[in-house]
Amino acid sequence: MKTKSIMFQGTASDAGKSWVAAGLCRILKNRGLRVAPFKSQNMALNSFITKKGDEMGRAQVFQAEAAGVDPDVRMNPLLLKPSTDQDSQVVFMGKVLANMSAAEYYDYKPQLRSKVLQAYHSLAAENDVMVLEGAGSPAEINLNDRDIVNMGMAEMADAPVILVADIDKGGVFASIYGTIKLMPPADQKRIKGIIINKFRGDQSLLASGNQMIEKLTGVPVIGVLPMTSIDLDDEDSVVLSSKSQVKNQTKALDIAVIALPKISNFTDFHSLEIQSDVSVRYVVKPEEIGRPDVLILPGSKNTNEDMAYLKNRGFVKPIRALQEQGTQVIGICGGYQLLGNHMVDPYHVESDLKSQTGLGLLDTQTVFSKEKVTTQATARHGNYELHGYEIHMGETTLGPNVEPFSTITSNNGQATVRSDGAVSADGSVWGTYLHGLFDNENWTRNFLNQLRERKGLKALADSDNTIAKYKERQYEKLANVFEDNVDMKKIDAILKGSVTIHG
Repeated sequence: MKTKSIMFQGTASDAGKSWVAAGLCRILKNRGLRVAPFKSQNMALNSFITKKGDEMGRAQVFQAEAAGVDPDVRMNPLLLKPSTDQDSQVVFMGKVLANMSAAEYYDYKPQLRSKVLQAYHSLAAENDVMVLEGAGSPAEINLNDRDIVNMGMAEMADAPVILVADIDKGGVFASIYGTIKLMPPADQKRIKGIIINKFRGDQSLLASGNQMIEKLTGVPVIGVLPMTSIDLDDEDSVVLSSKSQVKNQTKALDIAVIALPKISNFTDFHSLEIQSDVSVRYVVKPEEIGRPDVLILPGSKNTNEDMAYLKNRGFVKPIRALQEQGTQVIGICGGYQLLGNHMVDPYHVESDLKSQTGLGLLDTQTVFSKEKVTTQATARHGNYELHGYEIHMGETTLGPNVEPFSTITSNNGQATVRSDGAVSADGSVWGTYLHGLFDNENWTRNFLNQLRERKGLKALADSDNTIAKYKERQYEKLANVFEDNVDMKKIDAILKGSVTIHG
């Protein structure tokens, strides 16, 4: 069969190529085409577990949602999850391959090339169009000889490339010119268009610059996307700097999330952010905690090092004081581990720190094992059935002073019975391994209403603004912005010239 392809690469990280790819995925889906996203290698601490129990990056998850298909690990065969500044856990086709230093991974990459291409062709054979995404910048000239995610992937897939440039950072024309001119001539020829992203102001003032950069590079500017308030999941912790650090005074409930250095899966709190009565803020200093209604310790890729961070930065005392004063304290995954008495890493699967004493707010102990738990799970909590997923190396045992948070009733669709999480005797502290917990709308509204009642506020009715419906509106909005500001005739022409034959 014949499959068309197009690839978006960026002049830098956070240029917006993930969103641009998602927008095109939705446009093509709305045309009735079978479309799939693909990013050969992702580096992120926000990940997702598929129905088959495979781990993959969040960007390809929301791109798959935009395309109207289930996330498939073939869409992101390689996921790098940084453990330290020098080391990453390498996840290949959804399973942990090894922990590697940057140098070790660089040497290992040639062995992955054919396997990545196999995943790509397997997925492409099932679709009409493949929408590829690069990583970082294709102008990393020190790494390009073994590249498998930018121009190296474009060559493997024989895909034309659209360069996405972030004008909001400044120096957009220099970044476009420098990126293109640092490439070998063969790679430069693959670039068929430029999209300038995050523009503010009068586009007519940009016209002369666009004409000059087209003349200098020989590549047409095919679109200028405005800075737009579209709300999608973020995969990179770099976006935390743009998230609120102060309470929205118009909202009744104040939820503070500690922005751990190794924070992972902060997408867990997206469903809280869209609630009409909730202000979610991310705390980077102890003095910023204040008196929230809820304090959340989020997931962490390196729990022991994040515990050391909490101690060194003076977070421990105010966290414990809040609990004593009646604030609800919650831990999700790594945050759940931090709430316990002790964490032991005998095999150094996360860091060189062998053990750490925890916050001591839950009577639990966590031991990190060599095997990683990756599963979609269904759980029972009181009268509610909860759906979520688990990603963790640690196994947590409960002491006599806590009760389980929930009972897991299925793993990846297979019936089971086991406990999850822990709740303190007075109910003021609880933790769970379930990511996506707050996506369970009715349970979440009940939880929030309990907080409201504690403040003497009336409960709110369940909303039909589910996270799924909310995301659908965002994908349609993104597609409309793309179509209104990008020359779709040129996109169609680029796609028409990119045909790969499979089988």
